Amino acid sequence: MSLRVLGCSGSIAAGCRTTSFLVDDDILIDAGTGVGDLTLDELARIDHILLSHSHLDHVLGLPLLADSVMRRRAGQPPIQVHALPATLAVLREHVFNNLLWPDFTRLPHPRHPVLSLHEINTGQHLRLGRRERHIEVLPARHSVPAVGYGVEGENGWWVYTGDTGPNPALHPLLANRPVQHLVIEIAFSEAERGVAADSLHHCPSTLAAELAHVPAGARVHLTHIKPGEMPAVLGDLAERLPGLALHPLTAGDRLDWD
Repeated sequence: MSLRVLGCSGSIAAGCRTTSFLVDDDILIDAGTGVGDLTLDELARIDHILLSHSHLDHVLGLPLLADSVMRRRAGQPPIQVHALPATLAVLREHVFNNLLWPDFTRLPHPRHPVLSLHEINTGQHLRLGRRERHIEVLPARHSVPAVGYGVEGENGWWVYTGDTGPNPALHPLLANRPVQHLVIEIAFSEAERGVAADSLHHCPSTLAAELAHVPAGARVHLTHIKPGEMPAVLGDLAERLPGLALHPLTAGDRLDWD
């Protein structure tokens, strides 16, 4: 199984793109600014988009993607957007409202739109994509309703926590499965621990406590670090977790697993 990191930053700057992961070539997990690195042909091959939550850095590529591929996907089924009911409500009211952006759930024609919206819930198991990938909707703990995702390969899982603070509900779900890759967020340095706590993001102290529950053998990848904060975050984590290999993601990385 192949996964391409399109974006993994907590905000934008030169070389920093916000969260988006491409599974195979037809499933997109989150739709941040990293989506813009795909060619038109690559964008047009996407059939499913799974959103972790409604925050702008995770959804802002969605309306632009719809506009870009509408003509190329003429005659094809709509791209299915999967998200929590609360996330879909935000998209309907604040994005596809014909004020901020046209309603691409009704364009180019109400009976043949380029996008369709589909509710999911925590704990749900999905079979999506041309390869019928098994995807589980995992709990997240954030300032708005949010989820993470697990994608199963033949011999192990890729798990993405989504934006989250300390999340005890996730620990037992990971304990008894072979996790090959764990992509876990950390947004702030320890100097901004108060901001992290208020916004339900990780900083080094809370992430170090969370990683005590990581299944043995999982390769840990860090995502969502704010631009310019990488040295402070990694230095602090190295002191707190000596000997634990942590791998900060970079846009363009590819993760393969069985």
